[in-house]
Amino acid sequence: MRDAEAERRAHDVFDPICDDLFWRPGVDLGPMFGVEGVRIRGKVFAFVSYDGTVVVKLPSARIDDLVDDGVGERMVMSGRAMREWMHADQTQTEYWPRLVEDALTYVDSITP
Repeated sequence: MRDAEAERRAHDVFDPICDDLFWRPGVDLGPMFGVEGVRIRGKVFAFVSYDGTVVVKLPSARIDDLVDDGVGERMVMSGRAMREWMHADQTQTEYWPRLVEDALTYVDSITP
């Protein structure tokens, strides 16, 4: 369910993080799950979801470690846990810059 106010608050934090990445070659914006995500060479690595959480793509083991440390949750779609996607809510915005940077590094390393 879309929460426009939560999305706006999330973008207030997320957008400046992304603005700091656009100087890098291959980093731009593109569509992902009906929203706009930040991507490297066409592959999305982070976006704000309809509920105002930040969603990032990371190695599965890294997500396990973060969740064990109380940072975010593994993303679930249609009742299925996504192996390489996690989200962190607005109570954890202090982690968002690092999560986005780590996601960029990861997706950059696996994208030709």
